[in-house]
Amino acid sequence: MEQARHYLALDLPGRGQVLVHEWPGPAGAPTLVLVHGVALNVEINWASVAPALARRYRVLALDLRGHGRGLPVAGTFNLEDCADDIAAALRVLGTGPVIPVGFSIGGMVAQLLWRRHRDLVAGLVLCATARNVTGSPWERMLAMAMPWAVLTATLLSPFSVVGTDAIAGPLLDAGLAPAQRRAALAHMRRMPLAIAMDAMRAGCAFSSRGWIGAVEVPTAVLVTRDDRIVAPSRQHKLAAAVPGAIVVEIDGDHGVFLADPEGFGDGLLHACAAVTLPAEPSSTSAA
Repeated sequence: MEQARHYLALDLPGRGQVLVHEWPGPAGAPTLVLVHGVALNVEINWASVAPALARRYRVLALDLRGHGRGLPVAGTFNLEDCADDIAAALRVLGTGPVIPVGFSIGGMVAQLLWRRHRDLVAGLVLCATARNVTGSPWERMLAMAMPWAVLTATLLSPFSVVGTDAIAGPLLDAGLAPAQRRAALAHMRRMPLAIAMDAMRAGCAFSSRGWIGAVEVPTAVLVTRDDRIVAPSRQHKLAAAVPGAIVVEIDGDHGVFLADPEGFGDGLLHACAAVTLPAEPSSTSAA
């Protein structure tokens, strides 16, 4: 029987109120904190897999700043604020060390949570993410153009009513069922394009290359083999940079959590087990 989801309204000192989703899980189980990707929210990124995770773990999740019901963005969007918001929520809850499970840009936030709040992190599960995404000349050019695109979307009135679906919609997997695509696009339409683009700019600016090798907690990297957004080679480089990291590979593109929630969930369970159970072989396939 699936456990019911709880909603916890928390006042974070100096930050505001956040809504934390909780699937309680078995008594004494390790705690996972799910961190969603850009232009998504808890519901879209995690609702299909959280109940299965909650059979083994306590599961917490909250929307990032500017996303869903997350805190408002003050000034520019930055990943450090997102990591600090999660840390503040964990301290209010009195939760001991947790395992951040980050997807895409959420994986970057998870890396920062370890770097900035090591006392709160017992392990890492990094999904469809990387140390950086601006290595090639094309990627660097895109990163340099992004601040100007953000400024345009913020200041020019024709863009003020444009939702994120205008740019993120085409990135959804082609094989999505019509109902899934409509639900995802409806959420994206409610998110201002300028905020989504600013979050993408922050992702382009992120790099953990100089410090990710110092991670000392158990880590698993969930690689999406067919990813068009974060190249699988980048995901493998992240895994290679973290001492002792376990690699779990699954078939699927960047939207695998919608296109194949069962396959995504199976891979995620393997990855979480790799950081909470005795050591397994260094590479695993969930497919």
